[in-house]
Amino acid sequence: MYQIAISGAARGESVEEGKRLAQAMGVAIAKAGHTLLSGATIGLPNYTAQSYKNAGGPMSLGISPASSKIEHIMKYRLPTEAYDTILYSGLHYIGRDTLLITSSDAVVSIGGRMGTLHEFTIAIESNTPIGFLQGAGGISEEVKTLISLAHPLRDGMEVLFSDDASNLIEQITRVLDREHGKYKNLYY
Repeated sequence: MYQIAISGAARGESVEEGKRLAQAMGVAIAKAGHTLLSGATIGLPNYTAQSYKNAGGPMSLGISPASSKIEHIMKYRLPTEAYDTILYSGLHYIGRDTLLITSSDAVVSIGGRMGTLHEFTIAIESNTPIGFLQGAGGISEEVKTLISLAHPLRDGMEVLFSDDASNLIEQITRVLDREHGKYKNLYY
């Protein structure tokens, strides 16, 4: 069981375009038996977390930018229902993004805006495998261009693409199995 972070738009056009994709991703992560991590936010990450929970996923963890449940709900106006537990980091969005990505074995991005771009760069800098579920618009559709401008990526850096949630999770799982093969007993 790996820890898979969900990155994606909280607001904007890609939320409506990506809702069905996010829901499919939640089911795919649950069926694979992985733990789901997200920024405990609205939009695509929340749709993913809700479908993950409805599909019987083993553990969902939200990492909040807030320092308490009260601040999470009242100041940031963020959801709580789709999570088995929430870590109230007090790190605001910038620090929360770093904690989310570096606490994960891999990242899946759907749609997105500036926060998703930020999480992508953290994944690249921390050599965390990242996959993009295509079809929701936003940053996820522009990443190939950004990679070509920043090329070359670090040796061994995995950036994956698919328009099918199950396929993307299978790709990510293969990468993680290859990367952590000799330690697989620690994960399962």
